[in-house]
Amino acid sequence: MKKKIRVLVIDDSIFMRTLISDMLNSDPEIEVIDTAKDGKEVVEKLSKIRPDCITLDLVMPGWDGLTILEYIMDVYPTPVVILSAYSKKDADITIKCLKAGAVNFVLKPSGELSLNIRDVKQELLEKVKAASRIDLERIKLLIHKKREWPKCKLAALSEIIVIGASTGGPQTLEAILYSLPASLLLPVIIVQHFPTIFFTQGFAKYLNKVTDLEVKVAENDEGLLSGIVYLAPAGFQMTFRRNDKKVTISLTKALPDSLTPSIDIVMESVAKVYAENSLGIILTGMGSDGREGMRAIKEAGGKTMVQDESSLIFGMPKAVIDAGITDEILTVGGIADAIMECGGL
Repeated sequence: MKKKIRVLVIDDSIFMRTLISDMLNSDPEIEVIDTAKDGKEVVEKLSKIRPDCITLDLVMPGWDGLTILEYIMDVYPTPVVILSAYSKKDADITIKCLKAGAVNFVLKPSGELSLNIRDVKQELLEKVKAASRIDLERIKLLIHKKREWPKCKLAALSEIIVIGASTGGPQTLEAILYSLPASLLLPVIIVQHFPTIFFTQGFAKYLNKVTDLEVKVAENDEGLLSGIVYLAPAGFQMTFRRNDKKVTISLTKALPDSLTPSIDIVMESVAKVYAENSLGIILTGMGSDGREGMRAIKEAGGKTMVQDESSLIFGMPKAVIDAGITDEILTVGGIADAIMECGGL
């Protein structure tokens, strides 16, 4: 008989703890082994039990969610899925939680006391299952180790780099961008799956503190400039158009319930505008978004590469590999080296 995924639910509301536990226990592969209402109970419970995964609310009495997460990752490293409401402030905290080791997040649909929490049941079940399979050593490497890459003079081999990521992406992207110099000779497009624009803005703000490159949320009709990292905004689909020699960004409001931002849509547009001068990269994430975009880049004569099995979630890279459309399969460090080679310095 397959071993069940053992989950600890952390939320200050007994109502939410009950609903979340019922949702998780409804899946035959998952078992909620305990709950905690605050930091004190987290310390007490984790001294006695070892869950395979933890769900964590951000708004807690005493220790806030970030403090609890930092304690968990330092003393009892465990895959953590943030399950919380959101606001602009909460989005900033969530980015810090991802940096501190949280592997994913699910938004409560209507505030801290979400009567309709079952609307995100399937998403929560999928992310808890995925989190439970993550090798914690990979998380700890991303949190605690950053690599310095040599600064060397190279001619730019591409005109644009587009990177797609999902689960585990924020930590991986930080590791890649950390040592890239401000003298990079091309624009970088990042498509990271986020549920709202607040998260994209918070992530841009955070990345600006850890890289010498300028990181910003892409704007409609904005021209692309070398050495700038553009984040595709959640809630929109992003494409590109070329007028004479100038390439500009086009943003359109996404349809309800559509995946945003879509890696496929961005990469297909990059392939159309830049053809053989484009470099596509797929990092960690669930599902197969990016596979068709990478196919478009490959067929246009561009270069494609994916993160290897060191990915926190190997789903998206594997989808590209299985399709036979990747030129290189690289570690995070290898991808950073490749960006420096293709981007020029």
